[in-house]
Amino acid sequence: MRIFIRPLLFVLTAVFVLTACGGSTAAPATDNSPADVKIMVGGLNKQIYIPNKLAELLGYFKEQNLNVTLIDEGSGQASEEEVIAGNVDGGSGSYSHVLELQPKGKYMQQVIQFQIAPGEAEMVDAKKADSIKTAADLKGKNLGVTSIGSGTHTISLALLGRAGLTGTDAKFVAVGAGNTFIAAMQQHVIDAGMTTEPTISRLVKSGIGKVLIDLRTPTSTRAALGADYPFIGIFMMSTYVSSHKGVVQRLVNAYVKTLKWMKAHTAAEITDKMPTDYYAGDKEGYVAALDGQKDSFTADGKMPAAGAQNALDIELKYVKDMKGATVDLSKTYTNDFANNAK
Repeated sequence: MRIFIRPLLFVLTAVFVLTACGGSTAAPATDNSPADVKIMVGGLNKQIYIPNKLAELLGYFKEQNLNVTLIDEGSGQASEEEVIAGNVDGGSGSYSHVLELQPKGKYMQQVIQFQIAPGEAEMVDAKKADSIKTAADLKGKNLGVTSIGSGTHTISLALLGRAGLTGTDAKFVAVGAGNTFIAAMQQHVIDAGMTTEPTISRLVKSGIGKVLIDLRTPTSTRAALGADYPFIGIFMMSTYVSSHKGVVQRLVNAYVKTLKWMKAHTAAEITDKMPTDYYAGDKEGYVAALDGQKDSFTADGKMPAAGAQNALDIELKYVKDMKGATVDLSKTYTNDFANNAK
C-alpha cells in the first residue's frame, strides 16, 4: 500500500505548494487598487457623448475604484491629438480617428463602442432648402464641420462621395458645434453642415436650419451610408491598453453598466440625470431629441464587425489621405473588455 500512498502524498503536496506560491492552478488576482484616468471628450454636452457624464453621475466610475477626469473639448480631433501626445489616457471621439492613424504608424484601439450610428445630421440653411434637397446639391457649397479632419468631416466626405462628388467639390469650414455652428448658419457663413443634438433641434425649432440627411438612427444611417457606421466610443493608445489591462477593464465595466442603464430607462429619465445647462434652455426639446436617437446607442459596448468594415471602406474610398492605405482592422478595436464586463 505504501507504494501508492507516498506518490499520492507527493502529488497533493506539490499541488498545495504550487497553489500557495501562485502557480498555474491559482486563480489570477484582480487588481482593484485606486487608479486615475483622464479622458478628453469631444463635447461633453453633445448627446452622442452622454455615456461619459452619465457614468460619472451614476457613480459607476467610483464603483470601479477609478478617479476619472473628463476633460471637455469641442472636437474629437483634438482628443485624438492629446491621446497621442500622452496628455490624456483616452479620448471619446469617432472611430474614424483610429482608422486614419494606423497607416501613419500610430496604433490606437477602440476599447468600447457607444454607437452604431453617428447621431448626426447634415443640416441646410432654411433659406436655401429649396435649392439644396440632396447630397448632390452640395456641390460648390460651404459645408460646416466641427473641425477639419474630424469625424463630421469624414462623414461629410462619404455623403459627397456616395452622391458622385469628391472632397474638392465643396469647401469645408470649421465651425465647431452648438452656438458657433448656429451662428455660422444664421450668418450664412455655411450653406449646410454636419452637427449633432441638441444643436439639430435648436436649428429646426428656431427656423434657421432644416434636416437634409438624417444620421441619428441605425435605419436612416444604413440608408445614407450603406450599413451601420460606428461612431463615438473610447479610444486609447494600444501600448496603454496592453500595459493597463486591469484599469481598462474596470473603465469598460463602468461604461457597459451605463449603456445597459440607458437601455432600461426612458429619454426623460436619462435627461433628468444630466446637468441642466446641457438642455440649452429647452428640456422638452432635449428629451424629444434623445428619444429620437436612443436606438443609436449599443446595449453592450461591442463593436459590430460589419460596421467596422463599413467605416474602413468609407475611409479608403472617400478620404484622400487614406487612398491605397493598408489597415489591419483587427488591431483597431477590441471587444474583449466588453465581453468580460461585469
